Amino acid sequence: MSTLSNSFLSDVEREAVIELRHAMHREPELSNAEWKTQERIRGILERFGVTGAKTFHNTGLYVDIEGVASGQKRSIAVRGDIDALPIQEARDDLPYRSQIAGVMHACGHDMHGSIALGTALAFHRLRNNFSGKVRVFFQPAEEAEPLGGRTVKEQKLLDGIDRAVGFHISPQIPAGRFGARAGAVTNSADQFTLTITGKMAHGAAPHQGVDAIAIAAAFVNEVQKVVSREMPVDDGAVVTVGTIHGGNATNIICPSVMMEGTIRTRSPERRAVLFQRVREVAEGVAAAHRGGAECILRAGEPAVVNDAEMVKRFRQLVHDTVGRDAFIETTRIGGADDFGFYAACVPSIYFWFGSQAPGNESYVHTPTFGASDDLIIPTTELAVRYILDLLNA
Repeated sequence: MSTLSNSFLSDVEREAVIELRHAMHREPELSNAEWKTQERIRGILERFGVTGAKTFHNTGLYVDIEGVASGQKRSIAVRGDIDALPIQEARDDLPYRSQIAGVMHACGHDMHGSIALGTALAFHRLRNNFSGKVRVFFQPAEEAEPLGGRTVKEQKLLDGIDRAVGFHISPQIPAGRFGARAGAVTNSADQFTLTITGKMAHGAAPHQGVDAIAIAAAFVNEVQKVVSREMPVDDGAVVTVGTIHGGNATNIICPSVMMEGTIRTRSPERRAVLFQRVREVAEGVAAAHRGGAECILRAGEPAVVNDAEMVKRFRQLVHDTVGRDAFIETTRIGGADDFGFYAACVPSIYFWFGSQAPGNESYVHTPTFGASDDLIIPTTELAVRYILDLLNA
């Protein structure tokens, strides 16, 4: 793979960055429980003289690196998420494999957090050479509610920040290459809980009751037409019913069904429409079958929307420092990321760094996901160069 000059970090700093990756991978912590990870990161920062880290969202940290050179005072935020997933790792070939049963870093957040650490250490080293401020977030709870990104927005932790930078590993991109594109690159992800009410009756006399299971089945079918017939084909909208619970016995007409699901779209405008239509379909289908419906909607993370000018600058930097063939105009993904809260506050970029290599082809959120340590320092170097470019823009 192509590599960048390791001029921003000393040997001992690079070792600390890899040390963090291995420690996080060995002892992964689930969303909103990243206590050891928080203290580990704080300890490494202080070891290198980076003090003043503040706590947010209970288990998160952010630290400001102030440049002391003269010049314009721009402020750039960097996000590295740190939480793991409830998956049992199946990578016995890794010497730093997870030691926590049923928990692993299956989405690369151990690498994201390590890159954020390297960025903080690099800018601390460079503080005499830049003006302005770099705020580095070690953000918890990207994978599960309550989301750390929402706290960043609600606590106004991006007030006074001019730009934000996020990144994510991609097993779909060859190792050594980087991807980004302007506009929405993820979907929003909202949740709904739907309770269908009917009337209990003997299974042999369905006309005496109102079958909640029949209503639920009709809803599952009808709600898909909202996507297929009311959303533009390029929107990427998805409505998923993920859980369904109801019924007590084979010979009883079911009086109540509870369902949970997600609503996804790239468009903020159509996000509101989908909210409304899911509720209307639920209530309409229930009424048509003489039942009732209560639909509770919960807003999750908004779509990540990349600033076009920031993507243009990133593309040029990759061309100039790694090579013209190292930049890929990536496709949009159907998943979500709470970096969308950052992008909703300030102009932002969310870029991918590739990890696909022999032995590391598995996708994220799988037991066999893995990625090489060799990706971490080059990606850190690129992020530092890019942030310097933004500070001086």
